[in-house]
Parts: sequence; structure tokens; C-alpha cells
Amino acid sequence: MQQDFYKYQGTGNDFVMIDNRQQTFDKNNTKQIAFLCDRRFGIGADGLILLENHNDHDFKMVYYNSDGNESTMCGNGGRCLVAFARDLGVIESETVFEAIDGIHHASINGDEVKLQMVDVNTVEKHGNHVFLDTGSPHHVQYEDNIENFDIKSKGAKIRYGAPYNEKGSNVNFVKKVTDDTFTVRTYERGVEDETLSCGTGVTAVAIAMHATNETKNSLINLNVQGGELKVSFDEANGAYKNVWLVGPAKFVFKGIV
Repeated sequence: MQQDFYKYQGTGNDFVMIDNRQQTFDKNNTKQIAFLCDRRFGIGADGLILLENHNDHDFKMVYYNSDGNESTMCGNGGRCLVAFARDLGVIESETVFEAIDGIHHASINGDEVKLQMVDVNTVEKHGNHVFLDTGSPHHVQYEDNIENFDIKSKGAKIRYGAPYNEKGSNVNFVKKVTDDTFTVRTYERGVEDETLSCGTGVTAVAIAMHATNETKNSLINLNVQGGELKVSFDEANGAYKNVWLVGPAKFVFKGIV
């Protein structure tokens, strides 16, 4: 197999991008997808994303985790795909595209991409954590010792434990910095490790912090291992709408594998 590819990253969350508008990529070959994402034997990435044609919108997003399996929505991946679509000439500065969780609106200015996320109508508050779905399922819990916390082992224990079990959940650990700023570290299912950033994860954290009265702000700053992201939203009667994820998305390199 010979495959043209592009590499993009959003706050350190990195992706192999493939232009699949001609439907030449074998989407059923999970071993091949995992190989392309492998950091030692392949290109190396947290996930692989296909840009495909869409009958009604600008393009379609098809996302795979680094284990080779198609997954739920990836916020940083969606932002990177908007940058990829712009660089391919598919869009200019604004777009509407379809992902696995529905239709998304987005805009791009330079390296900054604003991506509208799905509405969140349910936030489950438990004793020591919050659970919600922002296009992907997310467990959110406080951790004051976040700098030295063993994200991989603690995250894996929660991800595979009850009530998530085989289906699993992404796991976010969060520390409050100020009333509108939080530090986040995320264990991602499918990657099965900590990633430098998770777009649906910081979106979940922002909403969870508002829902638990840790902040009254509707524009939240999120510090992640790979940089900074922002999340804004409108809230009414516990439902969150007009949710936007904002941050950089950058081209890294292209090649043939």
C-alpha cells in the first residue's frame, strides 16, 4: 500500500489526515489504521481522520482511534479537519460538516478554529465525579495533585471499571486555578493513555464545572498539557446549548507511507 497523508495537531493532540474523497482508503482494515497511528512503526498519532464528500454539507468526518477502531466524536480532531479542509481548498473560512455525532458548524481564522459542539441536556452528578456526553462520554473528577498524578493507571482503572466496563469512558482529572480557568489532564479510551489534549474532554470539564457551581462563567479557559483551549456555552435550566470549542489547529508535515 502507498498512501499520501498529512499530519495535524491541536494543542498536542495529533492526527493522521487522509483525503478520502475518492474512496480509495480501506476503512475496514483496522490493523492498517493502527499501524499508521503507531509511533514506532508507523507515522504516529492519537487518531486517524478521513475527509470525505458529503451530499448536503461541505464534507464528512470519519474518525478512528489509534487502536484502529472507529470512534465517537473528537473535538480537537474536528478542529484539525477544518484546517485540513481549508488547506485542501474544500472550504474558505466557514463550514458545515457531518461527524458521527451529527452536524457541526465551524470557522477558521489563521490557526484558530472555532468548532460548535453538540448540545448537552444531561449532566449526571455523582458523589466524587460528574458524567456527561459531549459527543464522546466523559467522566470528570477533581484532583488537587494533578501535576504528579498517575493519569495512565488511575484513568485506566476508572475507564474499565463500573459502571463503564467494556464500553468505557474517557476520564478527565481537573484542578481549579481561578474562577474561569481550570487545568485538565485526560485519559482517552482507544488511545489507552494520557493525551496532551482532548477537545470533547475540556468541553465536558467546562460544562461540569459550571453545573457543579465551581464557576459561574460561560467562557472557560482550559489549560492542557499541550497548550490552552477555550469553551463557551449558553445554559438554561441545566441544559447547555451553543457550545463552542476554540483553539489552535496546525499543519505539521505531509508524506507518503
